[in-house]
Amino acid sequence: MTPSRFNGKAPVLGLLLLLGGSASSQTPDAIHGAPATQTPAPDTTSRWLHATHVFDGVTMHDDGWVLVRGKHIVTAVYGQKPPTEGTPVLDFPGCTLLPGLIEGHSHLFLHPYNETSWDDQVTKESRAERTARAVTHAQATLMAGFTTVRDLGTEGCWYDDVGLKHAIEKGVIPGPRMLCATRAIVATGSYGVKSESSDLDLPKGAAEVDGVEGMMHEVRVQIGKGADVIKVYADYRWGPHDEAEPTFTVDELKAAVAVASSSGRIVVVHSTTKEGMLRAIQAGVTTIEHGQGGDDTVFRLMKEKGIALCPTVSAGEAISSYHGWRKGIDPDPISVVRAKKSFSQALASGVTILMGGDVGVFTHGDNAREMETMVEYGMSPLAVLQSATSVNARVFGLNELGNIKARYLADIIIVQGDPTRDIHTVRALRMVMKDGVIYKLATNTP
Repeated sequence: MTPSRFNGKAPVLGLLLLLGGSASSQTPDAIHGAPATQTPAPDTTSRWLHATHVFDGVTMHDDGWVLVRGKHIVTAVYGQKPPTEGTPVLDFPGCTLLPGLIEGHSHLFLHPYNETSWDDQVTKESRAERTARAVTHAQATLMAGFTTVRDLGTEGCWYDDVGLKHAIEKGVIPGPRMLCATRAIVATGSYGVKSESSDLDLPKGAAEVDGVEGMMHEVRVQIGKGADVIKVYADYRWGPHDEAEPTFTVDELKAAVAVASSSGRIVVVHSTTKEGMLRAIQAGVTTIEHGQGGDDTVFRLMKEKGIALCPTVSAGEAISSYHGWRKGIDPDPISVVRAKKSFSQALASGVTILMGGDVGVFTHGDNAREMETMVEYGMSPLAVLQSATSVNARVFGLNELGNIKARYLADIIIVQGDPTRDIHTVRALRMVMKDGVIYKLATNTP
């Protein structure tokens, strides 16, 4: 596999052959037939994408035509056929064209806990093995239609996510564009592999800090190592009976926000308790992950402060299933009941809700599971699609992604059917394009 195959300059045909496609079944000429003569001369850097529906990140349109040139979208036309002479057309009847999906909470260096526990991944798997796994996870994510991920902690692999990001950017391996959090930041004594012996100093899986100065120093270190976002654990399971309790003070959290924001970065906070969420809100963070401890008061404050919630509901269900719960058969465990209640309250409050599944807890490439679960919990399919595209892009500061608009990057997927009517159709992928390069193209209905 040579880097030039994935550097955004390679012909589509070369990519398809590398990814297992065939020239006879998957090239534009095979779909439409190459005309014997063309006037004007063919534009080899452009192609029209035509689909029955186009979801532009906000609204669904019928009969959509999207022109891609190089890495960017040139224009989108709805309801009428534009002049297409001299430019190849890829036609997708019965399909919906969407912006590339954005995974809001991923851990590419983790794999499902029913395969290997978190403790064993951190202590028994080498960083070489975990990086090898991360490479396959990145490719699975891209092929599932998620062209961008916010990767929120390597869990013991230090700054290897930044290296993975650079390898993708250089075209060494296929994968989504990445926003990296590197190590994540935890309070001393609150996180990591636990042991009955106090004599052992076991791996933590994150960066331990204390106090305002310690927090500021660590944020600066991570920025210097390539972090795009700063992740902080505002609470964790360190209570007397392993229950979740707040870890950092408001001043410590404010210090993280002050340093990160001065560098143009945001702070992402893990929190499952009401007090942890209230401290994070007071500190002025940008997003709160999980949020099962939220209630009407908390979500009202989040909305007032413009703080978004990434509820990660499918990760909680996955963990419950690893403990023996059979969804749809057994009564919901307390953790699932709590998650459904907080999600419903968040919806009612009008707080901004992000799409992010905490994937890594469950299988990479199964990212759509979170979208499906959000619909099960009461969110409309249209709102979920918005969360996974334009909303995530806006909150994450991705100003050229998440929408089908002129001059935006050509991260585009096409699915069979209409996901605003049936969210499960986001799995029926016909095409995956990132930076104008087609990584997946199916000519037949899945």
